[in-house]
Amino acid sequence: MPKKLLLLPPLSVSSTFRTLRARPVAFPTMNAARSGYRVFSANSTAACTELAKRITERLGAELGKSVVYQETNGETRVEIKESVRGQDIFIIQTIPRDVNTAVMELLIMAYALKTACARNITGVIPYFPYSKQSKMRKRGSIVCKLLASMLAKAGLTHIITMDLHQKEIQGFFSFPVDNLRASPFLLQYIQEEIPNYRNAVIVAKSPDAAKRAQSYAERLRLGLAVIHGEAQCTELDMDDGRHSPPMVKNATVHPGLELPLMMAKEKPPITVVGDVGGRIAIIVDDIIDDVESFVAAAEILKERGAYKIYVMATHGILSADAPRLIEESSIDEVVVTNTVPHEVQKLQCPKIKTVDISLILSEAIRRIHNGESMAYLFRNITVDD
Repeated sequence: MPKKLLLLPPLSVSSTFRTLRARPVAFPTMNAARSGYRVFSANSTAACTELAKRITERLGAELGKSVVYQETNGETRVEIKESVRGQDIFIIQTIPRDVNTAVMELLIMAYALKTACARNITGVIPYFPYSKQSKMRKRGSIVCKLLASMLAKAGLTHIITMDLHQKEIQGFFSFPVDNLRASPFLLQYIQEEIPNYRNAVIVAKSPDAAKRAQSYAERLRLGLAVIHGEAQCTELDMDDGRHSPPMVKNATVHPGLELPLMMAKEKPPITVVGDVGGRIAIIVDDIIDDVESFVAAAEILKERGAYKIYVMATHGILSADAPRLIEESSIDEVVVTNTVPHEVQKLQCPKIKTVDISLILSEAIRRIHNGESMAYLFRNITVDD
């Protein structure tokens, strides 16, 4: 038996339009609203998560749920415990003494978030590791450039860091790098915590640090002194090393080819350019790691009449016997920021003081997520700063 078809009366265009107008249909749009964000710590140890907790407290957010640990065979494992699809992710990684493990933690976490479909992945690395290896040394390599390539391959799309050892390092990256400055916090510490700071003089422990010291001196309206003639080698004194083939004694020279011989450097006796007698000496630098050069500078300043000596630096790595050497030296106080965990060193040496820089890092995260300009964080910062 054939089936009967039920025919409905055709709708006119006007009636269809009235129906749609009476009951509008909302179609979803892609990325209509800005997605959320998450902040993760790439290290699970208490010392390394302290800065991450300070930043999330200022942002009013919770630290992302993840697990980072070392397996018994030494491999690093990272597990993300929540959904990050379509979100802006910020990975905070402070560099402890085990630098290579910290680098692997950051790379593996970035790759894990990339495969979990995070929209943007920003690495917040206050102290960028291997920053001293940014120039060719003999037959070595520019390790900092290698690390930049590895971070890009792992999935990072942006980096927030602080006081790069060489500003040219930003050119190693194929994505944006925001190189923040810690000097406003250190300048504030000088003004608020150093009694009679108007009687101070800013000291560069070598000519290489003169630009940084000059920046501090001009902002504080103080005098400037430079120590010249150090006994130890600086980075600029190291051989560039591009001897290929290597130099050989009694090597044959092409007839008629007489190249001028580069004269060997000879350091003059140690001198202090500037008056420090009867004044407070404030030595400024970006990194304080091996403290022998700072201790030697303090001894010279003491001999020249400085009655109190401070050392100010952004990154307090303070490796090896640094706490003991500082405690036994003429240095009265060492002031560093919390870009690098150094709680153990503070217990060993009460002269070490910490300045918190989580405020500027949290503000940078907020501005990047909201698409706001970063110019406010770089106001009054010049090219030489």
